[in-house]
Amino acid sequence: MDEENVSATLAVAVPAEKVFAVLADPATHPAIDGTGWVREPADRAALTEVGQIFRMDMYHPNAQDGDYQVANQVHVLDAPRAIGWRTGHDPKGDGHLEFGGWFWRYDLVPLGPSDTEVTLTYDWSAVPQSVREYIQFPPFGPEHLPNSLQHLAELVAPTSRAGASGG
Repeated sequence: MDEENVSATLAVAVPAEKVFAVLADPATHPAIDGTGWVREPADRAALTEVGQIFRMDMYHPNAQDGDYQVANQVHVLDAPRAIGWRTGHDPKGDGHLEFGGWFWRYDLVPLGPSDTEVTLTYDWSAVPQSVREYIQFPPFGPEHLPNSLQHLAELVAPTSRAGASGG
């Protein structure tokens, strides 16, 4: 695979400020996640600055005992246009974080006063070869990003639209 990132885009009928507020709240991340791996935030403070660390409790059947925790570091914060974080962990439990070389980023483009185009990108271009030997990238199926954006849209949608669905 030549590409080292994947992205998906969805337009939502919500102002960018409201979408950004939901993304900046770690408590919403389990509901947004399209894999089911994100369980709950260990740190619940809103994301407000570059460099901020927020931890999330996770589950993956291939992880030892299934449960684990990641430490995310905000690396982009440009309210209400962009927010992103790189994912790492504390391998020795001593507070020294190591990052794997991948990050998540949401870019928000206002399409008018009450509509926003949201692009979610997962980038693994900085993952070292030693990590690529035991993790396949991306580590999720092609439906993950569109599912996550749909979950985000359902969270931010006005109540009158929340029950609307096709099919």
